[in-house]
Amino acid sequence: MMRRRMSRPISIGDVTVGGGTPVVVQSMAKTDTRNTRATIDQIRRLEECGCQLVRVAVPDGEAAEAIPAIKRGIAIPLVADIHFDYRLALLALEGGVDGLRLNPGNIQDPEQIKEVVLAAKERNIPIRIGVNAGSLPILHKAAKHEHTIVDRMVSAALEEIHLLESLDFELIKVSLKAFDVPDTVAANRALAERMPYPIHLGITEAGTPRRGVIRSAVGIGILLHQGIGDTIRVSLSGDPCEEVFAGYEILKSLDLSQRGPTLISCPSCGRTEVDIIALANAVEERLVKIEKPIKVAVMGCVVNGPGEAREADVGIACGKGKGVIFRKGKQVRTVEEIDFLTALMAEVERV
Repeated sequence: MMRRRMSRPISIGDVTVGGGTPVVVQSMAKTDTRNTRATIDQIRRLEECGCQLVRVAVPDGEAAEAIPAIKRGIAIPLVADIHFDYRLALLALEGGVDGLRLNPGNIQDPEQIKEVVLAAKERNIPIRIGVNAGSLPILHKAAKHEHTIVDRMVSAALEEIHLLESLDFELIKVSLKAFDVPDTVAANRALAERMPYPIHLGITEAGTPRRGVIRSAVGIGILLHQGIGDTIRVSLSGDPCEEVFAGYEILKSLDLSQRGPTLISCPSCGRTEVDIIALANAVEERLVKIEKPIKVAVMGCVVNGPGEAREADVGIACGKGKGVIFRKGKQVRTVEEIDFLTALMAEVERV
């Protein structure tokens, strides 16, 4: 993996982003922000899943007025997602948000942006410049043919950065997102070389969990492997906790996070003599509530089973009717098939 890009650190509430700090996993509430109780409940679930930052949509004044109550009911920093109406950003700032996300594609009046920036500066609140391929600033028809989507995304971000800098404001984070993975990678690579601020990564409108996780893992993973990225969100049409889970799995696959278990499991084939798929699923379900960084192997045949089980913190190599359990490289006991799950989880608890 390439050396990590050293961005300028900013603080969003009590979370530091950039400057070589660990990559932050965030999500977005999918409730109606005006429904304060439902929004707080969902964010608390996200907190339990390990979410470190959360964003809420602020489509109108009623949603902005819900910000103070939501802030009081949660423990992680809250970011207001603002589109079209700059006055909603001002209301969110008054309500005590920890960060703003502005879209340069739909708030383009420099005087309106200036008013928001000055209010954020007064409160020491960071702003994310969030550029989406689907909502770029409008160009003249002729100009559209002269610039690629990547060029337009980078240009929109840099123009907004320069505006904020001209107002002596540098509490900036930037995101360039598209559904197209190559465009997202190219845009972020180009931007990373041209400005010092933290970068938030994501593949926007990635899809349902089954497909969206793959697109996100490829796009976010490529950039992280190239040393680019300070926060991530896996955008899925599904439960937001699945976004957080996927985010940590991406980070763990690149050795960028040590939060929670890593499950190594046999895919199963004609050599297996037990239902290894059912066992792996049951183990995964039990591991959800464990936060310690532990590698657990569930293996089902003699080819890789003993080796992988021995190399994990805790592992089981299953054979016909019996399984050998390993802990920290040592064989600790042999158990009957009926006891595979309980015996393995007992060893996990001992580590």
